[in-house]
Formats: sequence, structure tokens, C-alpha cells
Amino acid sequence: MDINDSLFERARQSIPGGVNSPVRAFGSVGGSPRFMKKAQGPYMWDEEDKRYIDYIGSWGPMILGHNHPEVIRAVHEAVDMGLTFGCATQREILIAEEIKKIIPSIEEVRLVSSGTEAGMSAIRLARGFTGRNKIIKFEGCYHGHSDSLLVKAGSGMLTFGNPSSAGVPAGVTEHTLVLEYNNPAQLEDAFKRYGDDIACVIVEAVAGNMNMVPGKPEFIQAMRDLCTQYGALLIVDEVMTGFRVALGGAQSLYHVTPDITMFGKVIGGGMPVAAFGGRRDVMEKIAPCGPVYQAGTLSGNPVAVACGLATLKLIQEPGFYDRLASQTKRLTDGLQQIANDAGVAFSAQSAGGMFGLYFLDKCPEGFSDVMKSDTKRFNVFFHSMLEEGTYFAPSVFEAGFVSIAHTDEVIDETLKAAKVAFEKVSQL
Repeated sequence: MDINDSLFERARQSIPGGVNSPVRAFGSVGGSPRFMKKAQGPYMWDEEDKRYIDYIGSWGPMILGHNHPEVIRAVHEAVDMGLTFGCATQREILIAEEIKKIIPSIEEVRLVSSGTEAGMSAIRLARGFTGRNKIIKFEGCYHGHSDSLLVKAGSGMLTFGNPSSAGVPAGVTEHTLVLEYNNPAQLEDAFKRYGDDIACVIVEAVAGNMNMVPGKPEFIQAMRDLCTQYGALLIVDEVMTGFRVALGGAQSLYHVTPDITMFGKVIGGGMPVAAFGGRRDVMEKIAPCGPVYQAGTLSGNPVAVACGLATLKLIQEPGFYDRLASQTKRLTDGLQQIANDAGVAFSAQSAGGMFGLYFLDKCPEGFSDVMKSDTKRFNVFFHSMLEEGTYFAPSVFEAGFVSIAHTDEVIDETLKAAKVAFEKVSQL
């Protein structure tokens, strides 16, 4: 038994499933998860000192690569001043101003500690602002594990969802309508039926939790138009895409103005920071200004905010996103060519520093398409790449991420390993 196996066995004695977040358990790909102990640039090392090229980047925030010296310096300086105060700090103002400067739709920002917290707070705010209860979300989109959002689609096209997790009462989800992603006609039908009762639509404009599935422009625009027409709020979840697919987030790619935006990942630079923000008249319904309650003792933690603030400043350097997008496309184009040469049904696409790999003959447009993925072939590909020292997401349903530290040499090393992996896949 190697070190990772023994650690996994030990972890399962004291941690449910041996992990503190389900995807880490390798449940869908099999085998023992890798227990990481350090990282630098585009690489991670496990407890056996094996090096991996990292394409999860802590699920998005490590856009600069691991341990960027300027970010580490900012964190050390903050630590020397104190870990937490439970009081207001100047850094909270600075990061709010930085987010406002980059994202034109944001007039006010509230900092929280996780994407889940941002999601549940944004929904509560939308309900409080509109005085309505019903919300619309889309199958395959994930907005955190708050009760009202852990919903699977109902049995009909326009039925309210059912809880997708034990412990969630049906009454909590009775106001959540789950629709098909990239289906503007179904969205219009829902508003015609329930429009006066809908508080908000919440969406990942580029979905990242059913693998990477971009929204169609007409789908995103339909949301904006229908929300405006019926007086509902549009919440764009940019926890994963914000400052990742573009400096201005997915909303800048689609030229759409949300009423509320959720942020996370990159704004923490690797530490637990998230936020939601939007129009001033909406945001000022939040306590202490308004009647919608939201609070958090560690919200705006000074060390975490220092990490995020340093990251946000560095990603605004000229040419940063051109280089990031170019390297990401170099990876996906290279993998596509190797798969084609091996005769494997495979497709790939990217947006900024985010990418999707699919064992399908064409890129998916929604959850039902992703569900057709060849999981057996993916699992062989995943484990072959892992053996060769390349760490992709251990699930066919997760997007991947490239950092600015992924140089040509790093991408070339990945593609070399992929030739071995696709050869194995082709033999299935």
C-alpha cells in the first residue's frame, strides 16, 4: 500500500468518505485520491513527492499559478498585522473598489466566505427585494449547497423541482423551478406561466459544474429580457467564471448586465473569499441598510482579502488574458488533434483560462448531452494522465483550468502524456 492509499484509509476513519468535499474522493474514477502537500507555479506534489501538472488550480482561483511571490508577500504582510479582527478593515474597501472598477454592473459589494454563502444570500436578497418567492435555476448548474438550490428537475417540462439531497425538505424546494440549460423557449414559457411570482433567475453564463458548457447568446439575452419585462432579478453566478473566462467575467463576453453577480475563487486568490454585488437599490436592501438579513463573523477576513487583492491587481497587467486564453486553447487544440489521430470520439473547448474536455463527438449544449459522455473512456484517460504526472479533474462533470504559469513547455509535456493516454483509450 502506497502513502496515498494509507492516508485515504486513515482519513476514512475520522472524515466522512475520507474527504471534506465529495469530488476529492475519486468516487467516479476509482482509486485513491492524491494527498497533496505542496505546490509551485503550474505544479503540485503529493505526499509521495510525485509531481503533477495541475489543471484544477484549486477549482479555479490559482489563475497566477501556485505561490506567486507577490501574492505570498501580501499574505505574509497581512498575517503580521493580525489574523482576524471581527471589525471593519480598510482592505475590505479596497477589494470592493477593485471589483467595482473591473465589473461595470457592480455598484455595491458584500463580502462573504464561500460561493455557497454568496448564492444563498443572493437568492434571499432577490426575494426580499421583489417580495416574491419563486426562483428559476437550470439543470446542471451548481450554485452552492444551500437547501433551495439542491434541486433536480421535476418529471415534466414545467414542474417544480424535487430535493436532490437527503435532509432537504420538499417544502424548501417547492418554489424552485428547474429548467433546461440553453433552452430559451422553455424559459419564456415559464415566465408566461409564473412571471408575476418569479423573484429571480440564477445562472452560470458559462456552466462549470456539468463540465464546461457555455450559454448560447440568445439564451442569456432571453433571461435578461424576460427578467426586465416581468420585474424579476437576474443573478449571474460568476463564482467560477469571474475574472477567469475574461477580466470582466462571463457577463462581459455576453454583454449582459446582471442585477446581482456572485463572485468567488479568483477574488480570494486561493483563500476563502466570495462576494455578491449589484445595483445599489438592490444591495441596500441588505442589513444594516435594509430588512434582508445577512452576516458573517469572518466575512472580509483581512488575510484572505489581502491574498485576493494582490491577485486582482496582477491579472490586470497588459496582455494577461490574451496569453492565458492562448495557452488554454493550445492545450485543447492539441488534445483534440491527438484524439482525432487516435480515432477517439472526443471534443474540447475553452473560454479564457477555463476549458472543457468531453468524451463525446461534439461539445455538449446542456446537461442531457453531458450525461452521454463515455465515462469508461474518460476514466482510462484520467488514470493514464495521472500516472504520467498530469492532474485533470477526477470527474467527467468538472471543468478544468489553466494558469498563466502553464508555459509552452508545460503544455507540451501534457500533450506528450496525452498521446499515451489516448492510445490506451483507443484500445477499448
